[in-house]
Amino acid sequence: MKKHDANIPCHVCGQSFPRSRLRSWISVRPGVSELISPEAPGWGEGKFICKPDLARFRRLYVETLLKNERGELDALDRQVIESLEAGQTISRNTEDDVEAQSTTGERLADKVAQFGGSWTFIMSFVAILLIWMAANLLFLGSKPFDPYPFILLNLVLSCLAALQAPVIMMSQRRQEAKDRLRAENDYRVNLKSELEIRQLHEKIDHQLARQWEKLAELQQIQIELLEDSVDGRR
Repeated sequence: MKKHDANIPCHVCGQSFPRSRLRSWISVRPGVSELISPEAPGWGEGKFICKPDLARFRRLYVETLLKNERGELDALDRQVIESLEAGQTISRNTEDDVEAQSTTGERLADKVAQFGGSWTFIMSFVAILLIWMAANLLFLGSKPFDPYPFILLNLVLSCLAALQAPVIMMSQRRQEAKDRLRAENDYRVNLKSELEIRQLHEKIDHQLARQWEKLAELQQIQIELLEDSVDGRR
């Protein structure tokens, strides 16, 4: 049987956790460590922090970073921070959100606007006009229902234009709402990506600095060993 890892205390909250639920000091980026040190004195090499506390300090670090760069945080910024803390994805399908909130009239307006802006509507409309005028001029003879200059036809066209305009405006308003949701979603995704990349760069720089320190220490030890060896031969 495999032995379970011994529980190790968290330096911040003092509770004991398995090693898999802890993060060592070396794996925490410097900006987050600067926030941990005032609350938990003695935070340094050889210390561990549990994942819930680390998530809390990461959230505080991101909030501080955004406040310094942007000033007051808005609702979108806080949504990004919460997703970073929870480790969840933040992108979503905006089309589903819009469709879930749309009414039957709004969906009908979209279909009417879609049909009104198609070649099918244009060709059908031209065909109806030609049939209307031909029927009154050629086929109905002395008893046309709308004689020239087609006053009834002008009335129908005016009513159609008066009704079509607000329907198109409703559809455009819905399209603007969709565009706004897409823009907000893109902003959240881009902001989260920017923050994660920045944190990753910090972590890599921190680890590289630690490696250089260890290499310099090893070189110093080797030099001291060589000096001791030379002195011993003398």
